Amino acid sequence: MSDSRTLEFLKGIIIGGAIGAVVGLLYAPKSGRETREELSGKVDDMYRQARDEYEDALTKARQSYEATLQRLNDLEADARSRYDDMKAGAEDLLEDAESGVEEGKSRLKDAIDAAKTAFNGEQPANGEAEEEEKDA
Repeated sequence: MSDSRTLEFLKGIIIGGAIGAVVGLLYAPKSGRETREELSGKVDDMYRQARDEYEDALTKARQSYEATLQRLNDLEADARSRYDDMKAGAEDLLEDAESGVEEGKSRLKDAIDAAKTAFNGEQPANGEAEEEEKDA
């Protein structure tokens, strides 16, 4: 129940109890003192009942709030964990791509150097000839 509905319910109980007590007094064949004591006892009972129902509603609202807060904290932790995993994966992919690009650039440079050497009709240097033989 929402707080406003609970408050309205409690008001209804108190007002209804008071009306019932007054009607009971009007039709009761008791003395004034006995009637006042009985009325006082009924008012005290209604007050205790209303207070107990209010405390129950407050306890339920607190429990609901705490459960919701815990669920939000769990969702936040899960989202952070997933973000960290995705970030690490993206960083790994970026590193792999960078090393692949560097390797490709190095191979392209070697190929261009070899093409220049072949175009000029020169023999590759000893280190380059050995590397070409290993690659072949």
